[in-house]
Amino acid sequence: MDKRALVLGGGGFIGGHLAKRLKDDGYIVTAVDIKEQPEFWESHEICHSYITADLRDYASFRAIFEKDEGFDEVYQLAADMGGAGYLFTGENDANVMHNSALINLNCLELAAKKNVGKVFYSSSACIYPEHNQMDPKNPNCVESSVYPAAPDSEYGWEKLFSERLYLAFNKNYSVAVRVGRFHNVYGPHGTWEGGKEKVPAAMCRKVAASDGEIEIWGDGEQTRSFLFVDDCVEAVIRFMRQDDFLGPVNIGSEEMVSINELARIAMDAAGRQLKIKHIEGPIGVLGRTSDNALYREKMDWSPKISLNEGVARTYKWIEAQARK
Repeated sequence: MDKRALVLGGGGFIGGHLAKRLKDDGYIVTAVDIKEQPEFWESHEICHSYITADLRDYASFRAIFEKDEGFDEVYQLAADMGGAGYLFTGENDANVMHNSALINLNCLELAAKKNVGKVFYSSSACIYPEHNQMDPKNPNCVESSVYPAAPDSEYGWEKLFSERLYLAFNKNYSVAVRVGRFHNVYGPHGTWEGGKEKVPAAMCRKVAASDGEIEIWGDGEQTRSFLFVDDCVEAVIRFMRQDDFLGPVNIGSEEMVSINELARIAMDAAGRQLKIKHIEGPIGVLGRTSDNALYREKMDWSPKISLNEGVARTYKWIEAQARK
């Protein structure tokens, strides 16, 4: 019998890629999102059933579980989120915390009551203490460093609360959870304009549209690592298909670069050389990269797609979108 998978947030970037991979692997896939249609896919490409629902509403969430025969795997990627311009200004903090917390509370209550196998929760690198990420050349994001807790944003605090929520439901109600901390996932079929896009997408858009100069927030020396979406999906699936380790575990790349270096990689992908203008803007912590030692130990796997290759593939897709 084919396995059934439920992808919450399946109309979004990572959720769409994950749903498509599961469908390609032979799963019967149901994708759910607040959007009426997936952002950058036709629904039939990624799933067998696409449901538009507000997952903050318990009754709507319950109806999804009651209309099917149960789910072998649930992937909870739905959240109120965006890039630095959305998360770090402080203007969206209440909605970010309220909306995402409601979704996770509803998900776990129903998972405990209904016929559900494993539940994956997508946490974030934003849960790590701000003071561990102020040296751009030597950030500390090993999983055990998260406490004493001091995330740099309300988004990070909500993610950390929800991690504990998932593990508590495992302890008290035997919900089989898996908790993964995403580090800056990027790639085609993702938001690339409008304020909620992540750094690689914004950089590719700026390079594609520039007439000679692009703007970067801050001095550009802040560092990050970026994980290509195909590697992210592979890491999530490997995590879910083992039975011994709940997490939390980092899901990211260890290929750390400065934002200035990322800009140059995007320029190389475009075959263009542009000037960089540094301006004021939200930048988050000064340094962040994934520590993958625990993931390698537990899953014996590492990301395969280099930043140069991933940005080239992302740039090509965004350039095509910008021409439409």
